[in-house]
Amino acid sequence: MPATVLYMSMSLDGFIAGPNEGPGNGLGDGGHRLHAWFLTDADSGHEGVGSPAGVNGQIFDEFMATGAVVCGRGTIEPAGGWGGDHHDGVPIFVLSRHEPDTEMGQWPLVTYVNDVRTAMSEAKRAAGDKNVLVHGAGTAQLALAAGVLDELEIHLIPVLFGQGRRLFENLRPEQIELERTRILEGEDGVTHMHYRVQR
Repeated sequence: MPATVLYMSMSLDGFIAGPNEGPGNGLGDGGHRLHAWFLTDADSGHEGVGSPAGVNGQIFDEFMATGAVVCGRGTIEPAGGWGGDHHDGVPIFVLSRHEPDTEMGQWPLVTYVNDVRTAMSEAKRAAGDKNVLVHGAGTAQLALAAGVLDELEIHLIPVLFGQGRRLFENLRPEQIELERTRILEGEDGVTHMHYRVQR
């Protein structure tokens, strides 16, 4: 059954972006290190995205085969909106209270939605029999709290950041049980861990 799946690269100490994250520095200082496992040139930003060989390539191909994307403005805007197309023309649903006054608000694949439940249900409908790719810490936290995030694929990178933005920093003080469904050892020390959210 199709699922909403968070795909996130994370440092061993729980960070998904380095310090000083902001416009022009969307992953923070040193943050590209977290994506080096699928970037052909880790310093070039997402222009160097490509399917790597081996296990890392398998995981890359899985998230690029999803049928829709859900993210927040804090994810899509620093990435330049992915030029209006994340991958292969799939619809992109952006969590936001307001549509931007920029070109991004006019892109045909991008829809702004102000509620995480609505965003996830519309994305699932649009994705058909494919999974929905979920991007971003804020979106993941909202989806977990609302009970609409089904699975997590964490790409654990062998690096310690010590500071930056943590993936699960603002979760409510309640336990969310996860079932581990897969662990794959990727190239360059990356560990890909897949979990199903228990409800």
